[in-house]
Amino acid sequence: MAAQEEDRALTALVNEELGYPIVVGDDLRAPIARFAAERATRVVVLCDDNRFVRKLANSIATKIGATSRVLPVALGEANKRLATLERVLDGLLAAETDRETLLLGVGGGVASDLFGFAAATYARGVRYAHVATTLTAMVDAAIGGKTGVDLQRGKNLVGAFSDPVAVFCQVSALQTLPFRTLREGLAEVLKAGIVEGGAFFEALEELAPHPFSRWPWEALIAAAIRVKTAIVAGDRSDRGPRERLNLGHTFAHAIEVASGYRTSHGAAVALGLRAAGILALLTGRFHEGEHVRVLALLALLGMPLRTTADPRAIFTAMRADKKRRGGRVRFVLPRAIGEVEYGVICPDSAVRATIARLAQLPAEVRR
Repeated sequence: MAAQEEDRALTALVNEELGYPIVVGDDLRAPIARFAAERATRVVVLCDDNRFVRKLANSIATKIGATSRVLPVALGEANKRLATLERVLDGLLAAETDRETLLLGVGGGVASDLFGFAAATYARGVRYAHVATTLTAMVDAAIGGKTGVDLQRGKNLVGAFSDPVAVFCQVSALQTLPFRTLREGLAEVLKAGIVEGGAFFEALEELAPHPFSRWPWEALIAAAIRVKTAIVAGDRSDRGPRERLNLGHTFAHAIEVASGYRTSHGAAVALGLRAAGILALLTGRFHEGEHVRVLALLALLGMPLRTTADPRAIFTAMRADKKRRGGRVRFVLPRAIGEVEYGVICPDSAVRATIARLAQLPAEVRR
């Protein structure tokens, strides 16, 4: 009876717009284990090798039973490289992984990208499901089938589009995150709010002054997922409207590279959202009042608004952006909250001026 009740709850939370379930829940260990056991005779659980994630992975593996094996991997953005991918592939081979095996990844955005790429390439493709343990993974990285690793000169330059068979958002995992990590994960939620506009953005404005303990995390995550899935469903290969989800990321990825990855992805996205607004203002696309609303929300959430990374290094790193066409970097810029333009080519002078302004706090929030 309890299992049937769990099944009904699981079904109620499923999102299949992309052809696979995306499930949001506080504690999904039992449904995850049942999903895995019902779909494969063998399960290999790949996990980020930190204390909480490893504990969660072991708990899920125990529920699956004797057919599962846990392979922990030291991750972090600095390890999101081909060398780590090779270690993962060697581990899968040692675990006698075959095409009947289900790979179950547990971790955040780096885990989703790297483990998903391993699944896409091992034996030319094995089934993969992800258990998201960070806000960034839940609302962005784990959804949409983008997988890959970084090269020294740029983010996500090696990878493949490969859909998972399921994504599970383990909301209770957010309680284990450092406050700073949870806060920075909101940059991806804010990005979705700018893209969607309307009631979603207004809800973020209303929530921002309140402690995170009072935020309706499951509902908020589900709302952000709906924004992403609706866009991805119409452009699976990222050749058109899906690029709107790259808002702020051209600057963000360059800031990460220029800082030697000392700036986290979430912090870089927050800076990138400010930068996209500045560049939109400089090119006559955005209204000052709308830009101030975004800045105010970033400030209320305690997001970083300035960077100490070398402006020249940021500009150079931007030249390696994977969305460039014909040697030109293309930007995603807001026209209004709720209206985002993609494929924008801007003068280098405006881009350099934008980067220069990122070295200082905006006048609107200076104290």
